[in-house]
Amino acid sequence: MTMTFDNNQPIYLQIMNYMKRQIIVGKLKPGDKIDSVRELAAELQINPNTIQRTFQELEREGIVETRRGLGRYVTSEEATIMTIKKEMAGDLLDRFVQGMKELGFESNDIVSIVAEAVTGSDAKGSGKQ
Repeated sequence: MTMTFDNNQPIYLQIMNYMKRQIIVGKLKPGDKIDSVRELAAELQINPNTIQRTFQELEREGIVETRRGLGRYVTSEEATIMTIKKEMAGDLLDRFVQGMKELGFESNDIVSIVAEAVTGSDAKGSGKQ
């Protein structure tokens, strides 16, 4: 795992978001074992306490579960994973809409632009143009 950290956001949050994305896109599957605190800390060259905090937060959110004596695993709860996916999509949409409004677009213009982009990408993906 290679990460470039942003100084404007706590590292543990950046790692949490990275791990959530890995789960959502299927690189970390439900039930997969997660590297240990020491392994991740060494790999990312950061303090193990930061990784421990990341795991505590992921566990609190129900994304990771600890199995005593076995380590940490991605949750097998599909509903939890879907909730994460929807939350991340909502955050992405919020940033997009805010950015478009800052550019001076009205809500109906934003909807039209998105619909046009989706239709255009569908046509490109199916070989139609």
